[in-house]
Amino acid sequence: MNCIFCDIINKKAVAEILFENESIISFLDIRPVNYGHTLVIPKTHYENFLVLPGKELCELIKVTKDLSGAIVNSLNPEGFNIVTNNGTAAGQSVFHFHFHIIPRFKYDDFRFRPKLKEYNNGSMREFADKIRAAVAI
Repeated sequence: MNCIFCDIINKKAVAEILFENESIISFLDIRPVNYGHTLVIPKTHYENFLVLPGKELCELIKVTKDLSGAIVNSLNPEGFNIVTNNGTAAGQSVFHFHFHIIPRFKYDDFRFRPKLKEYNNGSMREFADKIRAAVAI
C-alpha cells in the first residue's frame, strides 16, 4: 500500500505539522483551497469514514474542533468548512480517512454548487423507507 499520509505519519514525507499526539496528526494541505487549509487524520490507516472506529472518531472530532478554533483565532476567517470526502465520486483522492478544515472568506471564490433535486410522487418516502430498513444503530 502506498499512502502519502502514512508516509507523513512515519516521517518519510515532509509536511507542515500543526498538531500531533499518539493517535492523531494534523498538517497543512499541500494544495489548499485557502491558506491555512488543514487536514486532521488518524495515525492508523482507515480508508474511509465507515470503517473508522467510534472511539477514534470521537477523538478526531475533538481535535478537529480545537484546531478549528485555533484557525479562527489566528487567521480570522469569516467562517470555515469541515469536510470529509468518502469515495472517488465524493472527491476523495487520498484513501486514508481525513477531515479538512477550510478557512473561508466572503470573496474567496470557493463555492459548493449543488444541483438540487426534488422528490416527486412519494419518492421521498421510498428513499426514507430504504434507509430506515438499513439502519442498524
